[in-house]
Amino acid sequence: MTNTEKTMDKIIALCKNRGFIFAGSEIYGGLANTWDYGPLGSRLKNNVKDAWRKRFIQERRNSYEVDADILMNPRVWEASGHVASFADPLLDCKECKMRFRADNLIDDFDPEAHADGMTKEQMFQYIKDHHIPCPNCGKHNFTDIREFNLMFQTFRGVTNDAKSVIYLRPENAQGEYVNYPNVLRTMRTKLPFSIGQIGKAFRNEITPGNFTFRTIEFEQMEFQTFCKPGDDLDLYDYFKAFGKQFFMDLGLPEENLRFHDHEKLAHYAKAACDIEFLFPSLGWGEINGTHDRTDFDLSRHQEYSGQKLEYIDPFTAERYIPYIVESTYGLDRTVLALLCQAYDEEVVDAEKNDTRVVLRLKPSIAPIKAAVLPLSKKLAEPALAICDELSKEFMCDYDETGSIGKRYRRQDEVGTPFCITYDFDSETDGCVTVRERDSMEQVRLPIAEVKAYIAEKVKL
Repeated sequence: MTNTEKTMDKIIALCKNRGFIFAGSEIYGGLANTWDYGPLGSRLKNNVKDAWRKRFIQERRNSYEVDADILMNPRVWEASGHVASFADPLLDCKECKMRFRADNLIDDFDPEAHADGMTKEQMFQYIKDHHIPCPNCGKHNFTDIREFNLMFQTFRGVTNDAKSVIYLRPENAQGEYVNYPNVLRTMRTKLPFSIGQIGKAFRNEITPGNFTFRTIEFEQMEFQTFCKPGDDLDLYDYFKAFGKQFFMDLGLPEENLRFHDHEKLAHYAKAACDIEFLFPSLGWGEINGTHDRTDFDLSRHQEYSGQKLEYIDPFTAERYIPYIVESTYGLDRTVLALLCQAYDEEVVDAEKNDTRVVLRLKPSIAPIKAAVLPLSKKLAEPALAICDELSKEFMCDYDETGSIGKRYRRQDEVGTPFCITYDFDSETDGCVTVRERDSMEQVRLPIAEVKAYIAEKVKL
């Protein structure tokens, strides 16, 4: 199936029914734009994190990981500009009382309009001139556009006053920026070097979320490269290609990925580009942002903190504020893209109307690597012993309920790449049947060779 043939409703249903993603606080009626990852979803998410760490931290020279706190000194957000300008342009439908982002209304109406380059006044005039209807009720009767700050505000201490206001971080990047001098000093590194971080961020999103694509709590895989001015554009081009290749290696095909270069740049940016994925039902959506941020961030933190953040070149003694090339990966959006890409409905036997649902996840990121299926419950003891041994190496499942065909199909639905059947012959020949998910081909292997056989195929 192509992505345009798939429907998000079916993918969401599979996620809820098979333990990938549940509605947040579901027994209390939920909370808008919040989702909980179930046993398989959390495993898939962790496998993506492991792949990112291996590619961006482990395999790269001069790349270091940090784990900065969610709560930071509020001056950080003043320096970054979030306190003054981190807001969404929202307007309300006077008829049905629903609230929408003005730029989303315009982009949904005409993707070539480039609402990200418009002022509030220009957006409102565009909506008025083109008589854009309310997506909910179809009428055209909107309030003026107002800006809503996206940061979650809380208080430190026992009094709720202005002096005790702090914020849940709306992005991870500032944690890398403020730790730049610490990493530079303790790791005794030189430019260019990179700081990566995986962590939660929070935004007071009011607009509809499209499942896990837009949520109020989300996880980012941040990667900031500090470099000498003049080297930045080459690094920017490098990380655009590096990011696209990372997604392709995870299992997203090139035809469903595209670059979206920003025409209108933030005042501090020299270049900016998104990598977008073609989601079923939703269309193209951002899963990565790569930006040449120049020396804006470190210059602002030097100004607001009073601490010197200049780099002294050890060879020339030249002093300068490093430029930053940022490449940010949305973890939740990446997981959603992988689930959407992997979902498939395959006709096994047209005459019998036999269709199987299969998640064609790459074995390296599949939540369960292998499932052990005894042909009979009488064979449970030796089959469980095999499962226990394999579980020392990778995530395994055990299933003895139902026909072997139904058990294969259950594992296909959750993306398990290999099923191992222990049958009555296994007791005498010491072999098991290993079935591969995508081709459904089966091979007979000695039990002693199964672990190495599967481990080689599922490694990152």
